[in-house]
Amino acid sequence: MASRSNRQRKLERARVERRMARQAQRTRRKRQAQAGVGAGLALILIVLGTTWLLGGFSSSEANPAASAGSCVWTEKSAAANPGVKQTGTPPSGELRSGFETMTITTNQGPINVLMDLSKTPCTAASFAFLGQQNFFSGSHCHRLNTEAKTLTCGDPNSDGTGGPSYQFANEDLPTTPIAPPGSPDVTASASPGATYYAKGTVVLVNTGADTNGSQFTIVYGDGSTLSPAYSVVGTVTSGLDIVEKVAQGGAANDGKTAVEGKPVIDLTIQQLVVNTPAGESATPTAQSPSAPATPGATTSP
Repeated sequence: MASRSNRQRKLERARVERRMARQAQRTRRKRQAQAGVGAGLALILIVLGTTWLLGGFSSSEANPAASAGSCVWTEKSAAANPGVKQTGTPPSGELRSGFETMTITTNQGPINVLMDLSKTPCTAASFAFLGQQNFFSGSHCHRLNTEAKTLTCGDPNSDGTGGPSYQFANEDLPTTPIAPPGSPDVTASASPGATYYAKGTVVLVNTGADTNGSQFTIVYGDGSTLSPAYSVVGTVTSGLDIVEKVAQGGAANDGKTAVEGKPVIDLTIQQLVVNTPAGESATPTAQSPSAPATPGATTSP
């Protein structure tokens, strides 16, 4: 009797021990699962935090030109565009912060243009690329508009028909008119014929939206009425007096004095180069503030 009672106690103790072992195993598995989930969440948080610190969540869709390497160079067919000069396309990796100076060496002296790379990275990259190829060397500024107070240059054919074998999108289009000289009221100029480009502004010539090439127009006077459809290249910081001198000589069309035509005083580009200015952090300073102009050549605004 005692022997049978001992066996029962042993069997019961064995069952209890097995039950406790199974429970301990379940507890270990639960803790291991919880530890795995915790480690995974911690890793996800670390990755998300690192991505946020590196700017991975900043939006580039609002401003396509702000994302590195986003310049798109659309090649133009020579057959459809007989005036273009085969150039290839600029390399990727354009700068997107700071300032660069475009120096236009002419037969009348140098003209310097300060470009803000945070606003016009593709424009600056295009001019740098073409300048390295001596694309502009020997070309003449071909169109003067004394009414709009603009001088257009940058065509290797010197007649308004030429450009590189690619085009690119608009950058830094003005959205707000500027007040006329002597008037503090900007809203007063927000009407047909409003001024959007100040004296000393350089803009790209185009044949429609996103068709920019090599031709550019220098606004040399106040009060022009150019529509805000032209990308800003930069601001003339020195040499605007050269453009004013050419403008004073007037324009000619078929040998006759005209409001718009070929400048009587020749302005020939000998070289165009783009360099980082010594004071890169300097704020652009216009030689003269005020109004806009009309690019001429490929299109007549």
